[in-house]
Amino acid sequence: MTRLTSQFNYTHVQLIEKKTVFKGFFKVDEYCFKHRLFAGGWSQPIRREVFERGDAVVVLPYDPVTDKVILIEQIRIPSLREKGTPWMFELVAGMVDKHRQPEQVANDELFEEAGVKANSLIPISQIFASPGGTTELFYFYWASVNANDAKGIHGLDIENEDIRVHAIDRESAYRMVKSGEISNAASVIGLQWLQLNYQDLT
Repeated sequence: MTRLTSQFNYTHVQLIEKKTVFKGFFKVDEYCFKHRLFAGGWSQPIRREVFERGDAVVVLPYDPVTDKVILIEQIRIPSLREKGTPWMFELVAGMVDKHRQPEQVANDELFEEAGVKANSLIPISQIFASPGGTTELFYFYWASVNANDAKGIHGLDIENEDIRVHAIDRESAYRMVKSGEISNAASVIGLQWLQLNYQDLT
């Protein structure tokens, strides 16, 4: 079995300059850098604007007893188009901050957005959201939950959240991925992982 490993690492990048060019709800930094080339030598200086969103936690709430997964539904205004709906079915997620470790964020968001608590919380992986333009890293967790506790409307008023909770069987959730009804990257990744691994989850 072939395993790919890059010949380069962080020591093969020279960061010449980094400056903030926009700061609002989010931040944009401009990087100027050089890097080693596959053919040998170094690149010319390159400038790139990078969306500094921060890192996030994504939680896959799954009940292995009932074979149900918990999805949340909320409006996502960047997805507003002329067709379709900006209300999306998603996994639980939240931003990491300097006051909390990712695992604490996962537990907090699970209760705030879905009204459930994890019987156990297992790290799955760490995935860059879109490394061509943003530094955001997803910390993925699987949470073993009681799906019967998932009901109602949740979210924090101070964050203008309006979140409806749904507990549906795993196969239905996966069909929504295949049909495109679930179209946000983090949820697609998480539900595909579940479809591959659910038989090993207890």
